[in-house]
Amino acid sequence: MTPIYQRVMLKLSGEALMGDDSYGINRDTIQRIVGEIAEVSRLGVQVGVVIGGGNIFRGVAPGAAGMDRATADYMGMLATVMNALALQDAMRRAGLKARVQSALTIEQVAEPYIRGKAMRYLEEGRVVIFAAGTGNPFFTTDTAAALRGMEMGVNVVLKATKVDGVYTADPVKDPAATRYERLSFDEAILKNLKVMDATALTLCRDQCLPVGVFSIFKAGALMRMVCGEPEGTLVTV
Repeated sequence: MTPIYQRVMLKLSGEALMGDDSYGINRDTIQRIVGEIAEVSRLGVQVGVVIGGGNIFRGVAPGAAGMDRATADYMGMLATVMNALALQDAMRRAGLKARVQSALTIEQVAEPYIRGKAMRYLEEGRVVIFAAGTGNPFFTTDTAAALRGMEMGVNVVLKATKVDGVYTADPVKDPAATRYERLSFDEAILKNLKVMDATALTLCRDQCLPVGVFSIFKAGALMRMVCGEPEGTLVTV
């Protein structure tokens, strides 16, 4: 298989790491995800990863009810750092070289985000895991993926979800829902199709950065997206 993208930014939700568990990190699931990333990396594709923290932070969310929003967001950022370290460890075990860069300064466990260093790591064939979102409250990890993707000069942002693309309606609730193969940013925003949050979508649209949406639970889907084969949904200008 021949990749059509040289450099990609993979957006992984924290929930993707749970597998069938109700919270936390499922070892088999993280190993399988890392295996998919390894296959793409070994084709020579440079891979950056932005990871969410919902599998950890949502587990304590009931206790955070009524909490100041900024404080809650910082807690969520710390959860992404934990996930990033788990991903790095799983990648090391799979024979992949990976580096974690955090938007929050926690030098004992992760180096701070430095754009030039991250670019060099990618060029050296390392997977760079971007933790702590943008480092600012009130912004989602979708926005972090769009921002880091632009800073790294990637060819596409690939959003891994539980669903194999973007549908006209929720396919779980509406059996008649159909999947879009291609979609424009304006259409996605106008129809509120929940591809990413509006800030992330607008950033990608303004920079003409395509977004691919696919299921991380579908074997080989990431490889097919990277190689431009029929898979998921591609959102373009």
